[in-house]
Amino acid sequence: SPNEVLRPGRTLVVPGAAPDAAPEHRAGAAASSPAPERSGTAAPDEEPAVGDSFAGRQYPREVVDSANAHHEQLRSRAVPPPAQIRQMVEATARDMGVDPALALAHASQESGFRHDVVSPADAVGTMQVVPAANDWASAMVGRDLDLLDPQDNITAGVAIIRELQDRAPDKATGIGAYYQGLHGVTTYGMYSDTKAYVKAVSAQERKFAQ
Repeated sequence: SPNEVLRPGRTLVVPGAAPDAAPEHRAGAAASSPAPERSGTAAPDEEPAVGDSFAGRQYPREVVDSANAHHEQLRSRAVPPPAQIRQMVEATARDMGVDPALALAHASQESGFRHDVVSPADAVGTMQVVPAANDWASAMVGRDLDLLDPQDNITAGVAIIRELQDRAPDKATGIGAYYQGLHGVTTYGMYSDTKAYVKAVSAQERKFAQ
């Protein structure tokens, strides 16, 4: 749309361009919702389990290919049920000095405490962490974290929440930064979808704090 705010990293699609031209979007620390899943392995003529777009954004082929590879790897692993994932998130938050209600709110909003989900932005697992953010989290905790491992995924997400809350000027900004990135929020302000994310996470935090 001519009235849409342009974000750094996106590609303008000009009418008349090649049919496979697609806009790019740099995800924030994580994407907020998993893509719908399909059972079984997709045949060459079938759609992949993870699509290439979410919330009006279309992601580059290499990102979507990585997301589908991660999805297939998760299908081959044992995944704890949501109730156990919730307990793991709460325990990890306490161990790492993060408000459990806030960590639970992020995990609930990101994945509904499901570890077997991957978004088109290649955000993986319970905390919906993208590989680049996982590298950052690994540096913070001092060891390599495996996003496909439920505990490592939660550790990565909680480490990111802790760091963002420490660096952000207020809690709402820290919450929004998990979705949009701290630089994006502080430089450009929160986009409309980021504001909706902050509202949803804040509401869930109040619920878990009761």
